[in-house]
Amino acid sequence: MYDTTLSETRRRDWDGDATGTLRLAIVGCGNYARSVSIPAIVEGRYAEATVAVSGDPDKRASLADEFGVTAVDYDEYEAGAATDEYDAVYVATPNRLHLPHVRTAASHGKHVICEKPLEATVARAEELVAACEDAGVRLMTAYRMQTDPVMRRLREFVADGGIGDLRRATGDFAFPVLGGGRDPDQWRLDGRLAGGGALYDVGVYPLNTARFLAGDDPVAVSATTRSPDPAFDEVDQYADFRVEFDDWVGGFSAAFSGREHTFLELLGSDGRVAVESAFQPGVARDVTVETAEGRVAVADAGADETVEEFDYFAHAVLSDGDIEPDGADGLVDMRTLKAIQESAASGARVEL
Repeated sequence: MYDTTLSETRRRDWDGDATGTLRLAIVGCGNYARSVSIPAIVEGRYAEATVAVSGDPDKRASLADEFGVTAVDYDEYEAGAATDEYDAVYVATPNRLHLPHVRTAASHGKHVICEKPLEATVARAEELVAACEDAGVRLMTAYRMQTDPVMRRLREFVADGGIGDLRRATGDFAFPVLGGGRDPDQWRLDGRLAGGGALYDVGVYPLNTARFLAGDDPVAVSATTRSPDPAFDEVDQYADFRVEFDDWVGGFSAAFSGREHTFLELLGSDGRVAVESAFQPGVARDVTVETAEGRVAVADAGADETVEEFDYFAHAVLSDGDIEPDGADGLVDMRTLKAIQESAASGARVEL
């Protein structure tokens, strides 16, 4: 069974009869959007970047020159500038700014793909989802790992009983947010803008991906966080959290310091799957599957999941197809992250 699973780690199971191209406005053109997201959109099949929204005039000029987009500022975006040049909006601004930018997109009748976590607080995330529902526009939470073909094949494998009954998942994401000379004044270290530190920014990856592979939602959490470096006095520098599900438990960690590292493992009654380099964008995954049938290891599995992410969203809008990582999915994680913060503050287990 696992031979078939690991031989199809580039198959798009969602790619059907969509025709045309979805034109995207990129709202928030920081380093990630410029260096990862926009190039992925350009590389893909179903989406194209046609408008860029930035508050920096030099950046607007650079984006227009490099990508051939129409560049506007935030006031122009809110006022409806260039709405005839895009069909949907990709929101990649700091977490606490997602709500107003999504609300603007919805008011213009534009579909939305919004970076995760959806917002800085649960209440604001709920308003964001409601704004899209009230306007009748599609909303996708930008969980790129859910669109990586290798993760989709592993989900099928787990659902088919490939490792028996799931007992435990572990996952880690360490990202040195101040490494490489990165600005210490960045928004990720601003508690109000970010909502949380390593937990919100990278901890959501093992949490959501494990949920996706298992098809389950949490029932309780317990956690600790710490920030020994004064640079992280407004957000968590390290987070370790235990997430309980009905029949299994997850143990996850997130870090804003140390060597970059990502890993995900699922242990079942009859087997194991493990993914090295599990969450970095555009990095080849190394996958190991162990069952009673034997052990199989595959290097360079999957595809560029950011290309997959935008093509998945565009295809769903163009074909009126399902969007799995929708607003409801994003809200599950927002409520779980809030419970994790409450547990870390109180030292108590928190039920969901």
